[in-house]
Amino acid sequence: MPDRNAPTQTDPAALLGQIDIYLLDQVLRGRIRPGMSLLDVGCAGGRNIEYFLRAGYDVTGVDPDPGAVERVRALAAEIAPHLPPGRFHLGSVETLAVLERSFDVVVCIAVLHFAQDEAQFQAMLDGLWGAVLPGGMFLARLASSIGLEDRIRPLDQAGGSRRFLLPDGTERFLVDEQQLLEATTRLGGTLLDPLKTTNVQNLRCMTTWVVRKGC
Repeated sequence: MPDRNAPTQTDPAALLGQIDIYLLDQVLRGRIRPGMSLLDVGCAGGRNIEYFLRAGYDVTGVDPDPGAVERVRALAAEIAPHLPPGRFHLGSVETLAVLERSFDVVVCIAVLHFAQDEAQFQAMLDGLWGAVLPGGMFLARLASSIGLEDRIRPLDQAGGSRRFLLPDGTERFLVDEQQLLEATTRLGGTLLDPLKTTNVQNLRCMTTWVVRKGC
């Protein structure tokens, strides 16, 4: 008997959920394909993985909020009951090693800009990169100073922590173009796309960074 709650092909909102448009772009371009394993770090309640759950991907999620983990487990139980609850972990970037596996695709959206300083940012990035299989893809969206340089204020006089006060009133660790390009080289990765930055009415800027890991 047909499932009346299942999304139809004419109901894209129900099928796609609230997936980040820049993540959906990678699906539409064939870089994220059925059968791939995907890890969402900072998965929250499943906003960016609902589509992948519906489409039958091998999905794992990590989030430091117990409530978020419970919500994503409930979502998975409803639309992808073949995945055990243990696929959705309470944890952070720093605890990825406990997963003891690597993934075709690692997604990290709106997480890295919570780093307290350069050292923590590099440690978080190394943990994420270590979870990517050779030949796999890493996609991050994070706050940056690109296009907002004259509107942000460093939170320490020297600016060495790379934490800034943004016009929207939030405090974030901000990367710039040079830092992301240098990080790509340091990791031994290759940019799959040019860096793409969205300026939100001069209040904040979010940069999409997509990197292929060497085989």
